[in-house]
Amino acid sequence: MNFRSLELFPRTLRHALAVAAVCLCTSAAQTALAQNQTDVPPNHPFAPVINLAMKGQEATQKVKDYEAVLTKREYIGKELVTSQMEIKVRHEPFSVYLKFREPHAGREVLYVAGQNGGKILAHEGSGLSSLIGTVSLDVNSREALKENRYPITMIGIRNMVSKLIEQWEVESQYGECEVKYYPNAQLGNVECRVVETTHPVPRRQFKYSTTRLYLDKETNLPIRCECYGFPVSPGEKAPLIEEYTYTNLRTNTGLTDFDFDRNNPAYQF
Repeated sequence: MNFRSLELFPRTLRHALAVAAVCLCTSAAQTALAQNQTDVPPNHPFAPVINLAMKGQEATQKVKDYEAVLTKREYIGKELVTSQMEIKVRHEPFSVYLKFREPHAGREVLYVAGQNGGKILAHEGSGLSSLIGTVSLDVNSREALKENRYPITMIGIRNMVSKLIEQWEVESQYGECEVKYYPNAQLGNVECRVVETTHPVPRRQFKYSTTRLYLDKETNLPIRCECYGFPVSPGEKAPLIEEYTYTNLRTNTGLTDFDFDRNNPAYQF
């Protein structure tokens, strides 16, 4: 099997046992429903996939806060954009601090639900734009989403796995699906379980041709997802649409209000 990010896997992964389940059933189309509210057919191959993802979601419920390095690759416009940043997240109230490594080294972004007028605070680390200082941006504004597929309110491991569960619940109402498991994968030095879902034929109800979720074997926490579009022509590789990887993940580090305060002297807001 040809993984785009093969360097993150051991050689033995290519020979790992892949258990495939193929479903060729027909089902009436249903509108996307709220998370965990769609009835999943018990015999559908996505049923165990969703159960596995829910274990990852449950694991995030035990996490009050965390720090990590987030590497994301997103297809924006006509370009695959890669960025890496240090991230701090607190779930209650939902709070996010980002410090970019590349590109835009030194850029800082801060968001706290219910504070700062519900807006993002951001500033550049260098260049002419840094002279402007801190700016406030609406979460869903064009400027805030210029280099992002999703608003900052959807960032983080809990949102990542919840989004996949919702996607798979909707797709479980249809056939033409394949599931593979890789129980002994590795992401860097972290042992993982990987589940992969595939739709062989483009359909309007399928957003992606292939989706992969990586769960830390020790903690069950979701640490990576990959989503690929459908090839433009037969024989071509599926294009990567979005990929989010959380490395050096440290949970329940005791983040406080001060870690999400613009007046924190460690920050440059």
